[in-house]
Amino acid sequence: MGRVALLLFLFALTVELSLGISHEIHLLRPRLASGVHPASGLSCPSWRLAVETNNIINWETVPQACESYVGHYMLGHQYRQDSRVVVYEAIAYAESLKLGGDGKDVWVFDIDETTLSNLPYYAENGFGEAPALPESLKLYNKLVSLGIKVVFLTGKGEDERNVTVANLKKVGYHTWEKLILRKSSDGSTALVYKSNQRKKVEESGYKIVGNMGDQWSDILGTNTGNRTFKLPDPMYYIA
Repeated sequence: MGRVALLLFLFALTVELSLGISHEIHLLRPRLASGVHPASGLSCPSWRLAVETNNIINWETVPQACESYVGHYMLGHQYRQDSRVVVYEAIAYAESLKLGGDGKDVWVFDIDETTLSNLPYYAENGFGEAPALPESLKLYNKLVSLGIKVVFLTGKGEDERNVTVANLKKVGYHTWEKLILRKSSDGSTALVYKSNQRKKVEESGYKIVGNMGDQWSDILGTNTGNRTFKLPDPMYYIA
């Protein structure tokens, strides 16, 4: 199942289960305690663990036997809890930093499934505006309060700048140092593209003290910063 197909699946699952639930992100509980639907010996939680630890790479689709498991994971409490653990560690790290005091300390954030959620959670609005991921917004607010500036680095195209700016501001991301979007002429892989853009950030005098994304290509490569943080995302893989 590809990214778009899985999003459609999640939307259908949302419509089925979210009636009467308040207008928030990820409130649903998995239909089963574990959500495991093994086929041919496949353990879906084990598959997800291997994906999140980058032991399974270059995969294109969620195994058919795990589609329901992944859907319930992303819409359930476990995804929120897993994200919370990552963010709490990131906050503890940020609070421990001794900043340079020159306004050049920055934190790089990916956007899709990192600061904004593309899960089609809204049964009423469908594929509308992307809500903030609550844990990431909490980290963002902490960083701003500490004096760490934010750089958004996304694979979204430059032609999406206006809508991205409006979306970020509307859901609580009100200020940032840079918003870097991909030019249409850039045909490199996500890993190369993001490495190159981080290099440019550092060459312009900034120090990347932290880097967070949902894909390994967000946090691997060169110029990754002093410390990286990986949010869970078993929906798709971007090289």
